[in-house]
Amino acid sequence: MQETCPSVKNILLLDSEGKRVAVKYYSDDWPTLSSKLAFEKAAFLKTQKTNARAEAEITLLDNYVLVYKFAADLHFFVTGGDNENELILAAVLQGFFDAVGILLRSNVDKRSALENLNLILLCIDEIVDGGIILETDANVIASKVATDGLDGSAPFSEQTLSQAFATAREHLARSLLK
Repeated sequence: MQETCPSVKNILLLDSEGKRVAVKYYSDDWPTLSSKLAFEKAAFLKTQKTNARAEAEITLLDNYVLVYKFAADLHFFVTGGDNENELILAAVLQGFFDAVGILLRSNVDKRSALENLNLILLCIDEIVDGGIILETDANVIASKVATDGLDGSAPFSEQTLSQAFATAREHLARSLLK
């Protein structure tokens, strides 16, 4: 029996209509854009009626293990081969999900995701490289992404106070506009 390093086939972030927000493929299993879009649509249609908001769900789709979780109007997916360990794929998904939550200051929705698409793409790159899993700890991922995203001006840990004021300002503005 040949042992291999755990790997990921793709990471998908889709909206509530099944359209792409951010996707990254690490396998040639889907060689064309149309085959990638067809897989994304199939994944969305298979999972849209489930309630994967509290914790990740696992299903089998076209001989691929699909681990997914939803937040507001975003659907997070991690795909692995049919022989891949579901717990490892779930750890990758949870790391991605939590890191996005940290980077978007718990305001995880499509609008915020699109406004911070650069951070989400960096987040995906910090988690997986060429299909090989690099990191699953959300705090480490968010710290690396925030440091890269801030152009080296200050580490993420030193941004928390200003981010707290920014978050409070946003919540206050929202409450005044209602």
